[in-house]
Parts: sequence; structure tokens; C-alpha cells
Amino acid sequence: MDITLWIMIIGWVFVLIWVPFIIYTNKDTHPKALFVLFFAEMWERFSYYGMRALLVLYMTKVLFMDLAQNVAETQAYGIYGSYTAMVYLFPVIGGLVADQLLGFKKTIIWGGILMALGHFTLALQGFESLEGNMPFFFAALALIIVGNGFFKPNISSFLGTFYDPNDARKDGAFSIFYMGVNIGAFLSTLTCGYVGQEINWHYGFGLAGIGMTLGLIVFYIFTRKSKDFEGKGLPPEEVRSGEKKFIGMKPEIGVYVLSIIAIPVCAYMLDLDEVMAGALIIISLGIVAYLVYEALTAKDKVVGQRLLVVVVLFFFHAVFWALFEQAGGSLTIFTDKNVDRLIGSTEIPASIFQSLNPLYIMLLAPVFSWLWLKLSKAGKEPSTPMKFVLGLTQLALGFAVIVIGAKFFASGEGLVPVIFLALMYLLHTTGELSLSPIGLSMVTKLSPAKIVGFVMGAWFLSIALANKMAGIIGTLTTNEEVTDDTPVSVTLSFFSNTYFIWGVCVVGGAALLLLLLVPLLRKWMNGIH
Repeated sequence: MDITLWIMIIGWVFVLIWVPFIIYTNKDTHPKALFVLFFAEMWERFSYYGMRALLVLYMTKVLFMDLAQNVAETQAYGIYGSYTAMVYLFPVIGGLVADQLLGFKKTIIWGGILMALGHFTLALQGFESLEGNMPFFFAALALIIVGNGFFKPNISSFLGTFYDPNDARKDGAFSIFYMGVNIGAFLSTLTCGYVGQEINWHYGFGLAGIGMTLGLIVFYIFTRKSKDFEGKGLPPEEVRSGEKKFIGMKPEIGVYVLSIIAIPVCAYMLDLDEVMAGALIIISLGIVAYLVYEALTAKDKVVGQRLLVVVVLFFFHAVFWALFEQAGGSLTIFTDKNVDRLIGSTEIPASIFQSLNPLYIMLLAPVFSWLWLKLSKAGKEPSTPMKFVLGLTQLALGFAVIVIGAKFFASGEGLVPVIFLALMYLLHTTGELSLSPIGLSMVTKLSPAKIVGFVMGAWFLSIALANKMAGIIGTLTTNEEVTDDTPVSVTLSFFSNTYFIWGVCVVGGAALLLLLLVPLLRKWMNGIH
């Protein structure tokens, strides 16, 4: 019996019951737009996480199969880090495009088209003549990078326009929206992971493309025909009237032209690991400096102080994601090498375990949404900075669980019981729910209205920086002495030592530092909770 196939089937059945239940129980509390955006984002994340579940494994097992194991892993981590970094770097530009030129609707649709093309391009590498063709591989990733830059920040910002800044429902709405993200991630890691590893890598990538196309169709139909979206997400007035030009042409055409030019540039940068790391640091410092300038020169002191809160939390957000994103990199290789994945006579593919995080979010997001509303009514809801402290603390505890499992419960062969992996993902998930959707909601509350798309893009830039850091941290789990014949009991120590230093000590220290800053940040929020 193929247990993995049954896990996938049960997962789909569960979602088909769970999603209607969530919509039904929240339909009278939130606007219908939440559920349309929820569904579109669900399929977009299906595409992204379906590809992410396979990417590092595909590179190490197929693209770099002729290289020594440690070299293949180091190269894969470098490309993965640069790819995921640029995925979250381009939203800065995408946010500006929506704010100044196209509006949310058109920007989201253009991004979805480019992402779908990228996934289908990866699927085309299944043809023998294209297998292993690195320029083609990089071009596919570049399409996803540029497309994601237009899609990712703007669908979150678009949701924020349906709620007032101090609406008590807002954090709950973003928690439900975030559950949509993770339903897509759950289904894709089960489906694309199974199809990619057990049947054919490129079928898995193709399924990711189909998911993106479905999300795009849903968004296009409902935003055109639903009354809830009338007058929402449109380009600025001066663009609609034809007064504003962009690089000497109609803004829409200018954006499309520059997008196409950006694709080969991104493809080239994917293979320049050190250059990419340096560029990210410079860009991050430049954008943070601009936000600080905007905050300090704001005519309204309250507006400036609120923006400073976003800037401070930017750095703690980056620390969180640098370690959390080991899930798509070193933790996947750790699971493949050092976790006992046997259930009965079936060995569960390593990529399938990435579905634990989104599964937990599906189950717990409604609980967190209810919890924040309940605490808010009782006057006991933690402030946004305090929720960040809770998120970082739980992330550190998750890595502590893995370290304990590796140090005290691993078998003689160096295999950690799967329960420790499941517990780690549970703690990482509760940490994520305490921090990530709250961060998205916070940006829409604390940002000046005229630059909310840009600030949302800058917020995703912290994840870009984090993902590049994640790739660098991932390389610390490798060793030049490791070969295909190295016992897994030896590789286990490389993973556990790295996770102790970075996952437990660094993240725990960041949580303690932020705890000390909470009173000051609450003061700067000036009444926004």
C-alpha cells in the first residue's frame, strides 16, 4: 500500500471539507472580498510552494548529480538563497508599480501571468533536450521572481483596503487570509512533492503552473463581476485620465516592457551568489534609510513614529525568516538524510514533510483569529511587538526540540524519530501565526496611505534579506569532507550544531532584545494596537 498516496488523498478530502466550513463560519463577520482574495492567494501559493518543495531536492539529485555531494548541496543552497531572496526583493518594485501606475488589480494579474509561465517553463525541462540546461532553468526561476514581485505584496495590500485601520476584525481577517496561503502550501507540498519525487520532477513543476493559472482565473472573474470590488484596486486618477506617462509611454506598456527586460537580468544574477548577497545588503540599507528619512521628515510626528515601528520590526522579521526558511533548504536535506521516515514498509518522501507547517496553520489559524478577537474584547490582546516576541521565542523552541532529538534520541544510525520533526514544525507554525499575518496587518495599519504598497514591498524585502541569509546558514550544515558514503550519524552533528547556534541562541537572543524594546515601540504606535 502506498501510504504517501493515501496521505495526499486524505489531505485533499480534508481541505474540501475545511474550506467551506471556514467560509461559512466567517461569512457574516468579513466582507466577501476576503474570500475571493483568500482563494486566489491559495492557488498562487500552491504554485510557489509546490515548486519550492522540489527545488533543492531537484538540484541536488538531478541538476548537480555529477558533482560531489557537499559541492552539490552548497551550490543548491546558494541558488535557492538567491532565488528566494529575489522572490521577496521584487515586491518592493511591485508595490510601487501598483501605487503609482497600474493599481492593485492589473498589477496582480500581470504578476500571475508571469509566474504561471515560469512554472510551465520548469515543466518543459522534462524534454530530454532541455534537461540540465542551466540558462533555461534560470530563465524559468526569473519569470517566477518577477511575477511574484507584482503579485505578492499587492494582494495583501488590496485586502487591507476593505478594512479601516483600527477595525478589530483586521488581524483576524489576515489570519484567515494567511490560512488560504497555507492551504495552497499544504496541498502543493503533498501533491507536487508526491508527483515530483515519485513519478516525474517535471510533472510536479507543471502542476504548480496549473495551480497558478487557476488562481489567476478566479481573481480575474470575481474582481470584474463582483460589486464588492467596484472602485477598488484601480490605477491612480492621473493614469486613468491619460495624463501620466512612464518612460515616455502608456504606464501599462512601460511596465510590461521593463518586466521583460528584467527577466534575463534576474536569470544572470541567480548564478552570482556573492554579488547577490552584497546587492541585497546595499538595497536593504538604502530602502530602510529612505523609510527612516520619510519617518523623520513627516509633517505629522505620529505618522513618522508609526513608520519607525515598521523599520525596527523589519530587522526582527528578517531574523525570524532566516531560520524559518531552512524548511525549504537545509531542513529538507536534514529530513532526507537524518529523519526516520519509514511508516510500515513505506518511506515517506522528504518533500512531503513540508506539508506539516501549512497543515498546522489550517488547523490553528481560525483559533488564533478567534483568540485575538477574544483577547481584544477583554482588553488583554498583546501588542504587535509583543506578538513578534512570542513568534521568535516559539521559533527558537522549535529548533531546541530538533537539537534535543538529535543529541539524545537519535538511533545508532543517526536517524531522529519523526515525532521531533513534527513537534518542531508545530512550534514554528505557532510562532509564524504569532508574527507573520500580524506583520502584514501592521503594515497596512501603520504605513502612510500614499506609500502603503511601497512599505508592504519593503516589508517583503526583509524576507528577501532573510532568504539570502537562510541560504548562507544552510551551507553551514555541509562539510567538504562529506561524501555519498559518509555515515548519516556524522552529518547529524553538522545539522544539530548549526541549529543550536543559529536557531536557538541567535533567535532566542533576538526575542530577548525585542522584549526590552516593546514599551518604546508601543509608545511610537500612538494608539494603534
